[in-house]
Amino acid sequence: MNPRVKAVKARDNYKLEIIFSSGEVGIYDCSPLLNFGVFTELKDKIYFQQAKAAYGTVVWPHEQDICPDTLYLDSIKKKSPNKSLQRTDTKSHASR
Repeated sequence: MNPRVKAVKARDNYKLEIIFSSGEVGIYDCSPLLNFGVFTELKDKIYFQQAKAAYGTVVWPHEQDICPDTLYLDSIKKKSPNKSLQRTDTKSHASR
């Protein structure tokens, strides 16, 4: 099973910044959905900003949601700092 959505923040250009239960951060582009069925309402930028994390996925007030597997698999993952490098840097500063 893929990680689930832990937190979400709506960004410009119909993108979602998502924190997954694995700790990974991804950017998901909703713009390809905006001309399909219930997702057309997301074109309203104020409404789009009402995205929230619930039930392991992203939801909006009028019951739009996106499959959590789709969010995970299709999001572009942001690189996080390497923790071992941070520890090495901390140790080298402490020994000076």
